Amino acid sequence: MRVISLAITALCVLLTVSTALAKDKKPGKQMDQQAMMELWKQLGTPGEPHKLFAGLAGSWTTTTKEWMEPGKSPTESTGTAEMKMLLDGRFLYQEYNAQMMGQPFSGVGIDAYDNLRKKYVTAWMDTMGTGIFMMEGTASADGKTITLKGQHGEPGGGHMTHRAVWKIIDNNTQQFDMYGAHHGAKETKMLEITYSRKQ
Repeated sequence: MRVISLAITALCVLLTVSTALAKDKKPGKQMDQQAMMELWKQLGTPGEPHKLFAGLAGSWTTTTKEWMEPGKSPTESTGTAEMKMLLDGRFLYQEYNAQMMGQPFSGVGIDAYDNLRKKYVTAWMDTMGTGIFMMEGTASADGKTITLKGQHGEPGGGHMTHRAVWKIIDNNTQQFDMYGAHHGAKETKMLEITYSRKQ
């Protein structure tokens, strides 16, 4: 009986939502299949942001500063990064190897510019966790300063918000700054990575 009651309730909710969505939908000229295919083709074609990413492909050395506590001096370490374009110039892939909190650290990142949403999107995975950290954002007019935002859950509950500022200074120099705030507290700088292209 409880299952039937739940099914009826779910059906009522579905019908209510469907009716509301139908009322919100504005009638418009339906795009023909050929026009739709052409639009998707345009959206799937790499543009200027992707060309900028392509200029970063290659081998890099990194210098990292980490702030474990606000107001205290950062710890410093060095590392390497390899970058290359994936899927015919659509995504920038990075393999990063360094030290983090005095331990060997490896990470993999994929950076994208979504032509449909007009947003930069990044996915990051590393040896300090088993999740995928996602951020998205926008860039300055010249596309060389990309600001990304995201958040992740923390042990014990709540979440930490992040803001990253990625500056593509030129084809040989990049800087990635990360800021964070625990449980809505004041934002502090946590990380600074300077990338220098290997000569």
